[in-house]
Amino acid sequence: MSEHDPQPPTHRRPAHQRLRWAALATVLGVGFFLAGGLGLAPWPASSTGHGTSSPADADHPDADPLTAHITGLQAHLRHNPEDTTALATLGLDYVQQAKTTADPTYYPKAEAVLQRSLTLDTTDNFTAMGGMAALEAGRHHFNQALDWARRAIAVNPYNSSLYGTLADAYTQLGRYAEAADAVQQMVDLRPGAPSLSRASYIAELRGDTATARTDMQRALNDAAGPADKEFAHYYLSELAFNSGDPTTGLREAEVGLRAAPASTSLLQAKARAEAALGRGTAAIADLTRAVQRVPQPEHILQLGETHQSLGRTREADQQYEIFRAEQKLFAANGVTLDSDAALFEADHGDPARAVTIARQGLASRPFLDSHDALAWALHTNGQDSEALTEADHALAQGTRSALFHYHRAMIQQSLGNPTAARTDLTTALAINPHFNPLQAPLAHQALAALTKSSS
Repeated sequence: MSEHDPQPPTHRRPAHQRLRWAALATVLGVGFFLAGGLGLAPWPASSTGHGTSSPADADHPDADPLTAHITGLQAHLRHNPEDTTALATLGLDYVQQAKTTADPTYYPKAEAVLQRSLTLDTTDNFTAMGGMAALEAGRHHFNQALDWARRAIAVNPYNSSLYGTLADAYTQLGRYAEAADAVQQMVDLRPGAPSLSRASYIAELRGDTATARTDMQRALNDAAGPADKEFAHYYLSELAFNSGDPTTGLREAEVGLRAAPASTSLLQAKARAEAALGRGTAAIADLTRAVQRVPQPEHILQLGETHQSLGRTREADQQYEIFRAEQKLFAANGVTLDSDAALFEADHGDPARAVTIARQGLASRPFLDSHDALAWALHTNGQDSEALTEADHALAQGTRSALFHYHRAMIQQSLGNPTAARTDLTTALAINPHFNPLQAPLAHQALAALTKSSS
């Protein structure tokens, strides 16, 4: 922990609490904060877990510190099966490994060891409680994640990482003011990269992209190692791209890759910028490298859509089939499917199933993305009046999202409101004229048609 953390000195705590504090700080501290580790909005996971990476790591993704840490804990627990801290830390590692490898079968393993730890110590075991919060967040069970985060903080109100888990749960539950308060508490306890990155995201959600960039740059300046630099450069790239500046987005991704060359998230960001700049072949190459290293569903979907935008239908369909298979695997391991799966079905699969997934997702995760996904799913099923209500909810915080505005524009057009549709299309393309390789061209075409018909 840093020297400026306003927390009781460790020598004043019982020895067993000092050990648990160190374990949680190791797993949840600088270089691994929960949203990054678990893929919750907004931070990406390092393809090498936490710690440093090198060009050699990019070719050998299994040779990473997280895998080594898991192996060491397993060996320790064979001789010390009732070590509650080691069990809890192993559970946290399993949750991170689920994200790092895109393998949700680690979630049941995590639950087993975390519950074992809690059975042995139910009173002040905040490491396992924080681990359960991380696990439930990873499975998109955000009410349960909130409950566990609160329980952990009740035991240890001085750990900034626990306020990060609390903020993540509040955010995904659509409780944005409470999320902002939790982030402020996290910043007050430890003003470093994890807390500043969350502060950036809170600003981005309310449409304040200037503050979001400033806070993310501060997070980069406070980065403690390659993993923190990776997170910061990734989101500086995303902020630039989402604001219609793919050139800056590309530069941030390339700088980030020099610090973390094994990062699949930075390859994905680089590819997105390349596609926007008309470098489709380079984008395909980078996305292919990313999914070969770690088959993250969002990267697979982006690869499929980039193939489709270039007329490569067969290659696109192959990626879509992989995406479907991964969604089944996630559901089979207790993950609630939500916006990504709903939008995929609405755009590439079964519109009726899209509505079912979107409604279920909104029930467990009433976040902006979930409202937008339900809006689009309803639209593809001809239910535009209800869709418009959901689209309005998605934009209620003032978020600057080209995709959200495009979706609302198409809903407005279907409702026979061409002026409103034109306004939303204009806004979408002003925010980011390259927001999606398939839908951005459709937005340009729709706006041109509406402008022509009104003249």
